[in-house]
Amino acid sequence: MIKDFAVTPFTMYFDLKNGMTDEKSTTKRYLSNMNGMFADNEALKEMIKEEDILAYEFYELSLPEKDSNLLFGTSIVYPGKVGNEYFMTKGHFHTILDTAEVYYCLSGKGYMLMENPEGDWAAEELTPGKAVYVPGRYAHRSVNVGDEPLVTFFVFRSDAGHDYGTIETKGYRKLIIEKDGKVEIVDNPKWKS
Repeated sequence: MIKDFAVTPFTMYFDLKNGMTDEKSTTKRYLSNMNGMFADNEALKEMIKEEDILAYEFYELSLPEKDSNLLFGTSIVYPGKVGNEYFMTKGHFHTILDTAEVYYCLSGKGYMLMENPEGDWAAEELTPGKAVYVPGRYAHRSVNVGDEPLVTFFVFRSDAGHDYGTIETKGYRKLIIEKDGKVEIVDNPKWKS
């Protein structure tokens, strides 16, 4: 068990299939934490009335916020849809905008949806064994398009911070939805420039 996150060598166990560890608690995001994130807010409200489902959870270490330290952890996005839009993480820019991040898919199937302030965007497929490089200046969110949890391992500099507010205000330019049984990437009608 890690007692002190001083800058000394340590190990931490993560299960390769489900991303879980007994060494730390996760941060949990239920559907009620995702208000305004999905295109169909009415469908979200109805789902929450029925049951406030856990959409995703993640482990993130607490290390001193220095550019010489790396934070890492796992993210677990559960399967499901709000309307026709797949469950996803909120997504964020880094407070230090030029910070890059790497995600490695351990299990499941999904996409890393990314966009920068200039309007460039990308959606990279995540399947077991694939690593996705998220360049600096790109907001990013994991989207689960499969029937099992999408589990990724991530790493980024510990002083990078998280800017969720921009995404909460503007949304993403693109949505990943199911249409006729297939994954489609479409324009977000609610995106604000």
